[in-house]
Order: sequence, then C-alpha cells, then structure tokens
Amino acid sequence: MNAAQLFVKCLENEGVTHIFGIPGEENAHVMMALEDSSIEFILTRHEQGAAFMADVYGRLTGKPGVCLGTLGPGATNLVTGVADGNMDRAPMIVITGQADSKRQHKESHQNMDVVAMFKPITKWATPILHADNIPEVVRKAFKIATTEKPGACHIEIAEDIAAGEAHDMPIPAKPLRRPVADDKIVDEAFALIRSAERPVILAGNGAIRKRASKQLRILADSTGIGVISTFMGKGCVDREADYSLFTVGLQSKDIVACAIDAADVVITLGYDMVEYHPRLWNKNNDKKIVHLDFLPAEVDDHYHVTVEVVGDLAHTLWMLNERCSREPMNFQTKQHASIRQEMQADFNAHGDDDTDGLIRPQKALWDARRALGANDILLSDVGAHKMWIARYYQCDEPNTCLISNGFCSMGFALPGAIAAKMTYPDRRVLAICGDAGFLMNVQELETAARIGANIVTMIWEDHAYGLIAWKQKNQFGRHTNLSFNNPDFVKLAESFDCLGLRVQRSADLAPALEEAFNADRPCVLTIPIDYRENALLTQRLGEIACPI
Repeated sequence: MNAAQLFVKCLENEGVTHIFGIPGEENAHVMMALEDSSIEFILTRHEQGAAFMADVYGRLTGKPGVCLGTLGPGATNLVTGVADGNMDRAPMIVITGQADSKRQHKESHQNMDVVAMFKPITKWATPILHADNIPEVVRKAFKIATTEKPGACHIEIAEDIAAGEAHDMPIPAKPLRRPVADDKIVDEAFALIRSAERPVILAGNGAIRKRASKQLRILADSTGIGVISTFMGKGCVDREADYSLFTVGLQSKDIVACAIDAADVVITLGYDMVEYHPRLWNKNNDKKIVHLDFLPAEVDDHYHVTVEVVGDLAHTLWMLNERCSREPMNFQTKQHASIRQEMQADFNAHGDDDTDGLIRPQKALWDARRALGANDILLSDVGAHKMWIARYYQCDEPNTCLISNGFCSMGFALPGAIAAKMTYPDRRVLAICGDAGFLMNVQELETAARIGANIVTMIWEDHAYGLIAWKQKNQFGRHTNLSFNNPDFVKLAESFDCLGLRVQRSADLAPALEEAFNADRPCVLTIPIDYRENALLTQRLGEIACPI
C-alpha cells in the first residue's frame, strides 16, 4: 500500500467515521484512500466551515473531530475554526496537504510553512517526514488532542510522501486512564468546604466533560451548595434544580454574581480563565478558592488558590461525595433561593409578549427554550445575541447549548449545527445567529441541504454589528458606523433549496419554530430583533442590589 492508504488505516484505527473538508491536488492520494475506506468524507463549501464542524463534533462526542484542507489557501482558511476549537477545548485533528518535499526549500507555488502557522493555535503540529512515521504521528496526535485540556493537533503530509510505499501497521489505540488526586489533598479541600458558611460552586467547561456532571449533581444534591456555570459550562446541573444558580459571565455585574460576592469559599470545577477572568469575580483577591481540575491552576494575580486538587475531575468529585455522605453539612443557602427567584421572574417576564415589528430577545429565547427538549441542541453564534443566550437560555443537560466563548469566533453556529445534527440526527438542532455572523458562513446552507441535515437557523436581524455598537455605546456614549444592508433572507434560503420563513409578530414565533422543525429540509427563520433591550439590560445590571 502507499503511505496515504496507511494514513487512512490509522485514522480508521482511531475510530474516525467522518472527515469534513475540501481537498486539493496535493492531498489527492489521501482522498483516493478515503474513497476506499469506511470513513465518510463530508464535502463542505469552505474550509472554515469544515473546521467548525470538527470543533462541534469533538465537543459533543469527546472524540476528535477531523477536518481536512489542502496546502496554502486551504490551510489558511482552516485557521479560524481550528483556533476556535483549540481555545474552546474541543478535541480536533487537522489534516493538510503540502507541496512535494523536493520543492519545499525554495519559492514555489502555494508553498508556505503551514506547520509553523498552526503551532500557536494547536496543542501540537507536525509534518510527516517519512512513511514509516505515520502510525506514531497519528497515534500521538489523537492522544494529545484528547488529553486534558482537549484541543487541536495538526498533521501535514506532502504529496510525494503520501504517494510513496508504506509497510507499517497502525498502533493500537488504547484508552488512557487519567491520574487521580491523592486522599490527603482531597481531605484538605473537604475540610475547607466543611468549615464554610456560604460556599458556592463555579463550574467551567471542564465540568461537562468526562462524566464530571454526574458527580457534580450528586455533590450539589447532598450539600445544597449553589452551582453557577460559565457560558460553556451550561447544563452541568439541571436548570430546575434548587441549587442551580444559572450562568455568570457578562462583563456587567449580574444578580448571580451576588452569590460569589457573598461566598466565603468559592469551589471552582473545570474552571477556565479563557471564559470568565477571575478579576471580574475576585476583584479584591480576598476569596478562599478550592481549585478542582484536571490540570494545575493558571497563575494569576486574582486567582490565589487556597487548596489545589489536581486529577480526574469526576473522580475528585466522587471522593468528595464519599466524604460528604459520612459527614452531612448544613450551609446558609437562603440568598441562593432569592437569586433563583429573581432570575426566574426575569426569565418569565416576556413569555406572553405580543408585539409587532420588533421582537424582544427575551421572547425569542423563551419560545426557543419551549420548542427544544432537554436533549435538543442550541448553538449560539457570536454577537449581541450570545449575551442574551448566555443569560436567558438555561439547560437541563451538558452539551445542549454550545457557545464559542474562549476564542469567540463569528460564523461558528451554522456549520456547527450541521455537525450537531449529523452527530444526533434525532434531536432538534437550532443555530441562533446575528445577520452579520450568519453571512460569514452562509455557503454551508448548501452543505446542509445536500446531506439532509435538517437544522433550523434563526437570524436575529438588526442590520448592524450589534454587540460592538452595544459595547461602544456603554464605553463612549456613542458608537461608530456599524450598519449594513442584508439580502432577502427568505429568498436566499429558498435559493439554497431550504425553507425560508420571516416572523414579524412575536406571537407568531412559537408556531413558526414548530413549522421550521417539522420541515423536510433545513430552514432559515428570520426575526427583526429589538436591540433597544441591550441598553435597558445594561441599565438594570448597573442598578443591581444583591438579595440577602
């Protein structure tokens, strides 16, 4: 066999079932080998879309999503999606072709140092220098991509190496057991938690990986400690649980942050600073912090850890649960109940809106939450709508609201929704995009229609870069010119053989969502969004008085 065939056998050995991407001349041998394999190649319309699909596949399954591009412009087009997956902790494998090794040392058509380009945005990037190295390189890439914190690995294979002879076989892929914390440090953490009066849990994206959510729910059930999640930690506990304090992460102070203000001990679980910096919740650096995570804490002037427990997070929580079962604890949680009550009243305030012309963000998310079941999936693009989704859309299960909150890349939701629908074809999948973010990867509507991924994309139309306007107005009292024109989104959807719907009246949104989800093709549902609510939310958050 040739090296490309060995390479594909190694991918099969790792359990790869799908690869997203666009091929080129320099990876033709790899494509021919894929054609004869069990792996399905999903042809996308842009490499960035392919990378976002691999990103979401990795997040949802815990297995590396795989994307492929050619050399030069194909590789550079992958960059944004790869950086997004890497910083949002999605296991990914990125494959690129490269020029014949006999011309890589000189000026040559489309030739550039792709590996050097990928190094800052991946956990590991390497070229394959010899066919005999392929089994080791592939096994190492998958191993690194899935170890904590998960991320992207890049493999480059030149066209002449792919065409050469190969004789090796794949290295068996064996599951890796994560190290666990020792009893002594868990005893220290437990002692500090037991001594607290008003502890609170801050759960990051690590809390929804590797079975950690199950053990977290047991801990919160038995102790009553309130659980606040970051944007990417949504669903770590059930939104209906008495101890669920919903989501934190807005730059302005929210009601939920009052629980952290009042806490004498903050227990961070799988907490990731790329999402919500500790200076926003530990401004005076006076909190006692119990850090529970797969890796040691980042060094930061606002994150001085009192007790640091490093090891498999689910196992650490299990060890704490064993101790809690022997020594029941009683904490002061009256304030947590007040926070829940106030937030729920806010969530419910606009459920019965009947307005014409502009639809409030709160109403749009009220109807979206009612249209989606506990295991259905919402994906948020990046823009002003992300802030509203973060605050108002709460979850029952992990990985049912996917937000790009580490790298925060626009254009994420539409291609990501396609991968989500492929991964879970029986679930409803809703992508919410701004009109700006939607057009960044609109071409993937053709991919969705072609492969039968019947997703629903809801566009919040405001004819502007709304989040930038919101932030500039808050900071400067005015904003720069951020307005633009849009196509007719209904006609645009129809031109891609998708269903196009437009809703002008808020009372019509819920039935329109049902029509969209019951359609036999992808649907684009556009609503005129009332972003006058942005300033009103900023004003309300600025006037918060913490419940006691």
